[in-house]
Amino acid sequence: MPRIESKVRTLVSDDGMREAVETVLEATDDGDSEVQWLDVKGDLTSGQWGRLIEKEILVEGEAGFKLADPDATEAGLEPASSASSDTSIDTEIPDDDESSWSSYDKGAAVLTLGLFVGYSWKPLRDVIGTTMDIPLGPLQEFLPFYAVVMILALATGLYSTLLQANLMDMDKMGAYQERMQEIQERRKEAKEAGDDEALDAIQEEQMDAMGDQLGMFKEQFRPMVWIMFLTIPVFLWMYWSIGVGQNATAHTALDSLVLPLVGQVEWTESVLGPIQAWIVWYFLCSMGFTQIIRKSLNIDISPTSA
Repeated sequence: MPRIESKVRTLVSDDGMREAVETVLEATDDGDSEVQWLDVKGDLTSGQWGRLIEKEILVEGEAGFKLADPDATEAGLEPASSASSDTSIDTEIPDDDESSWSSYDKGAAVLTLGLFVGYSWKPLRDVIGTTMDIPLGPLQEFLPFYAVVMILALATGLYSTLLQANLMDMDKMGAYQERMQEIQERRKEAKEAGDDEALDAIQEEQMDAMGDQLGMFKEQFRPMVWIMFLTIPVFLWMYWSIGVGQNATAHTALDSLVLPLVGQVEWTESVLGPIQAWIVWYFLCSMGFTQIIRKSLNIDISPTSA
C-alpha cells in the first residue's frame, strides 16, 4: 500500500512519532500480532495513538488493533533518500504500446484532415454532397428535411457511442486518473507536514507522470478520429443540401423550421450568435438521442477505477 508508506513517512517527520511507530511495530512483532492501547500506553501518548488510528496506519482487528500494512510501515521509517526509489506510485499503468494507434487509425486521421477541406472548398463539398445524396436523397422523397436531420442525428449518436465504448480503454483511463489522484494526495500530505525533500521527490514524479496525460489524450482522441471520419461527410451533405457557404446553392426544397424557445426560423438563419438554425436543430437531436442510446444500451463511457 503506497499510501501507508507515504503516511508513515509524513508522520515520522514530526517529533516523537518515529518512536511511536517503532514501538507499535515492536509490540506487534513486526505486524504479526495485534496490539491494544494498554500494551503501549506507557510508551505512547494518547494523542500519538489516536494519530496512528486517524491516519489508518493502525486498523481495527479482532481483539485490538493491527498494522494495515507492516511492510509499508517499515519502509516508511527508512530515510527518504534511501527509500525514494520505492515511493513512486505503483498503480499499474498498462504499457502505452498496447494503445498505439493502428495503421487504420492513422489512415482515418489523415483522411479526416482531408475532409475538413470540404468546409471551405466548394468543389470537394459538391463531390461529397453528390456522393452522399445517393443513399440519403431517397429519404427526402418520403420525409421532411427536419425528420431526415433527426435520423442522421440518431445514426451519428449511435455509432459515436459504440465507437467510444469499444475504442477507449476505460480501465487504462481510470488507472491514469487514479495515479494522478494518488500523487496529489501525497503532495498534500507532504505539504502539510512541511517535508520539502518529499515535495521535491513528488514534483519529479509529477513530471514523469506527464506522459500519462499524453496517454489519456491518445485514448480519448482515437474514437474521435473515427467519429469525425464518419460525421464530416454527413455535415458536408447538409451543407450541400441547404446551400451553406459562399456561392452555394440549395439542392433541397426547405420549409421553415420551428425551434424550441425560438419559434419559426429559416434553416440558414442565425439563432445563437453566428450559429445557424440547422446546426442548432442537429445538435439538439443528437444530444437527446445520444443520452437515450446510452441509457438503453447501458453504456457508460466514464473511466473506471483501476
